[in-house]
Amino acid sequence: MIPFNKVYTTGKEIQYLSEAISNGKLSGNGPFTLRCQTFFEKKYGIKKALLTTSATDALEMCAILANIQNSDEVIIPSYTFVSSALPFIRQGAKVVFADSYANNPNIDADLIESLITKKTKVIVVVHYSGISCDMDAIMDLANRYNLIVIEDAAQAIDGYFTNKKGIRMALGTIGHMAAFSFHETKNIIAGEGGLIAINDEKYINRSEIIWEKGTNRADFFRGKTNKYGWVDLGSSFLPSELIAAFLWAQLESLDAIQEKRKLLWNTYNTMFLEKKIKDIKLPIVPKFASHNAHTYFIVTKDVEHRNRLIDQLKDAGFNAVFHYLSLHASDYFRDKHDGRHLPNSDNFTDCLLRLPLYYDLDIDCISKIVNQCI
Repeated sequence: MIPFNKVYTTGKEIQYLSEAISNGKLSGNGPFTLRCQTFFEKKYGIKKALLTTSATDALEMCAILANIQNSDEVIIPSYTFVSSALPFIRQGAKVVFADSYANNPNIDADLIESLITKKTKVIVVVHYSGISCDMDAIMDLANRYNLIVIEDAAQAIDGYFTNKKGIRMALGTIGHMAAFSFHETKNIIAGEGGLIAINDEKYINRSEIIWEKGTNRADFFRGKTNKYGWVDLGSSFLPSELIAAFLWAQLESLDAIQEKRKLLWNTYNTMFLEKKIKDIKLPIVPKFASHNAHTYFIVTKDVEHRNRLIDQLKDAGFNAVFHYLSLHASDYFRDKHDGRHLPNSDNFTDCLLRLPLYYDLDIDCISKIVNQCI
């Protein structure tokens, strides 16, 4: 069976894990942690990058930094993973789910303004499959209504947005804060792991405190205070050096990994375009966006069509999978939803199908997968 995802290692992971052990520094915030954080700051222009144990934890930090209170409202796309919403619900916010575009799983920027009230504090955007949301429109709304924008960039490492001025910007650097994931299903992996990106300087100092269990430990080690203690909310968000060491081996090979994944994504797209398969829609990459080859997905005409393709591919030895169930219709949230129909999100729930895409996948397999979708 050809899997949906297969872990890729560069060959240096064990070397760096051994180095971390030899350093005698296995807890968080050691030399490999610093290397990884510096990589993100230098390559993408993030003002402050902090490794976390997951993207969920990075979003937990974002919710704390945004100072979410019980009366606050947070606008989030419904077609996303539960981690996009949970941190804000746990802080007491009222989550307001937004629909996707008809032809794109991302949040429909044209609908956001109608959801803004005097209680709205945050807009969470999710760059689905590493394809950018309309960040010009969203940041314009944020500026007009004085809102915080948090990018869920879990799938979006090395994805880009080009603004109206023609400036190319890395995803995760546009909003006030962002979260990345290094789960084993992502382009760059550490098994588990994540990163919070701070793009607004006013959040930097507090982010380090929250990251260090609510203590001013960072200032202590910089010599800014003669002792450190509990000064704010926080938790044990930083990962061990073993996670950072594994991640560093991946980051060193980011360009090569991305080049291969993009080749595979483009091969899928070219073959599907050539086949002109009836009742299958392909990914839409807006002019302002690029794709980072996180996943290749198709959209079927209905749920029966999708399920038939899943079985057809499985019988041929290929594991294809659907993705999210709309959060507004989930068992947990259904009774809390305000009753609005979100048809596009529900359509992607029923019809979106993700095809195998990983570094070691070969072109012949892609051809066979495409032919099975006819």
